Amino acid sequence: MIHIIPKPTDTPTDNSTGMVQAELKRRGVPFINLDLASVDPFDLPVSGETIWACGIKQDGVQFELLKALELENHVINSPEAIAICASKVTTTAKIIRSGAPSPATCFTNSKEKVQKFLDAHGGKAVYKPVYGYDGNGIYLFTSVDEIKEEPPYYVQEYVKNDRDYRIFVIDNTAVGAIKRESAHLTHNIHQGGCGQAVEIPTEMADAAEGAARAVGIDYCGVDLLPLEDGGYTVLEVNGTPNWHCMTAPIPKLLADYLIRQDKEGRK
Repeated sequence: MIHIIPKPTDTPTDNSTGMVQAELKRRGVPFINLDLASVDPFDLPVSGETIWACGIKQDGVQFELLKALELENHVINSPEAIAICASKVTTTAKIIRSGAPSPATCFTNSKEKVQKFLDAHGGKAVYKPVYGYDGNGIYLFTSVDEIKEEPPYYVQEYVKNDRDYRIFVIDNTAVGAIKRESAHLTHNIHQGGCGQAVEIPTEMADAAEGAARAVGIDYCGVDLLPLEDGGYTVLEVNGTPNWHCMTAPIPKLLADYLIRQDKEGRK
């Protein structure tokens, strides 16, 4: 049976978990909700099952409980993949090592190194929190004096743009995409960006699928920036993504994937 950990941020009007559950019900596939907070890591409530974590709270407790569940179950997405996506440093390192496109990036404790990076990239760069989400805490800077946060510093070259793209990838295949536009630096829907479903050209699919393979994740949301040469560069990979504004049948596709994984796990 498929066990489902509901996303803590679900609401009646934005219920990612419920959308997938509805698809499972439509197919007559049994499932049960699993309250992650009630799990005893030393006496696991389930074993040998498929567990889908639609989302977890941003705390160390729930992440550790998910890791414990993985000792005896197949967890989607895996705790390791979720942890990689949570860290911009690890995600970027894996993307670069895989050969997937990524903006030039600096990670350091030294503002002197940040200044050298800034000088080498046109005097303009983007500061990002290592463990940030939804576009929070991201800003453009032209002097290290503008950085008020304590080290370490994660900064990337500024890629001029007026939009970005969120690509939904399942089993290393790009299945849906939206263009996000706004008047400011970040185009996240949670930051006021407007999303519109778009087709997925080959270059976009290649970049998104390459990033997903680099991270080693079942499904994800890959954020891309367009380049002047017509290509794309990877900003980040989201391990518990929403699919706002996408017209692709993401809940159906996710349900299909969970069913396949559960069947394969029982062979």
